[in-house]
Amino acid sequence: MNGHMARLSSRVIAITGASAGIGAATARAAAADGATVVLSARRGDRLDALAADIVRSGGHALAVPGDVTRREDMDALVTRAVDAFGRLDAMICNAGIGYHGALDETSDDVMRRLVEVNLMGTLYAARAALVQMRRQGAGHLIAVSSIAGRRGVGGSSVYGATKAAQIACFEALRADLAGTGIHASIVLPVSTVTEFHDAIARDFGHAVEGAGPRQSADVVARRIVDCLVHPRPEVYPYRPAWLLSAMSVLAPSVADRVVQRFTRHRKPHHATTGRSDT
Repeated sequence: MNGHMARLSSRVIAITGASAGIGAATARAAAADGATVVLSARRGDRLDALAADIVRSGGHALAVPGDVTRREDMDALVTRAVDAFGRLDAMICNAGIGYHGALDETSDDVMRRLVEVNLMGTLYAARAALVQMRRQGAGHLIAVSSIAGRRGVGGSSVYGATKAAQIACFEALRADLAGTGIHASIVLPVSTVTEFHDAIARDFGHAVEGAGPRQSADVVARRIVDCLVHPRPEVYPYRPAWLLSAMSVLAPSVADRVVQRFTRHRKPHHATTGRSDT
């Protein structure tokens, strides 16, 4: 734990997609700030290693392997957290997969997979947590979306659709939860330096390249922790990105020209299939 005052002391925080990338970075950052973290992902060996590392550093962590596309796994995640620690203060819906390709080149199976992981996974995790938070009368739901959910980039029509759906869901949640003591926040990173793009290559057999700003998983994690301490509706880890959101509403044709510079392009990659937990 860090020497500074632990801002998240006594908080119990569940994180999906915690085995790598933004999820793992957020687990480390939240634990260092005093939180007890309950880690979920499909890769149990990685979760166990991360939990052990957090404990060695003086933090508190529990690994609960699960798949966000299985409702019963997300229900079990919340149940395990509450059984172990008595409450659940936050759920960070972080698990997701990426994909780049034109709509007319995207198969039904890929579309369904993106919807199941990115959207249904968020809904299952958020709903399971919300049931518990309503009992408590307090809590915080956070979804890690993407700037592509606010403004689609070439090659991201299906991916961007799932990310936009996360945003719409949490906007509605904020209206539903106003005055209840339960917060709902959306995080909108730009392209993040994680294994995310490696997972695209592994899952779908092509790598991706393109221009545009980048940020580290640690930067995103710090912004998420700040949001846990001081809840806010939207978090832009790369702060200039909010200008693109505003431009998309106020001057969409200008935004069209801007994002053309950031279109992602495929390049061949030969890899086995699998799913990222980040």
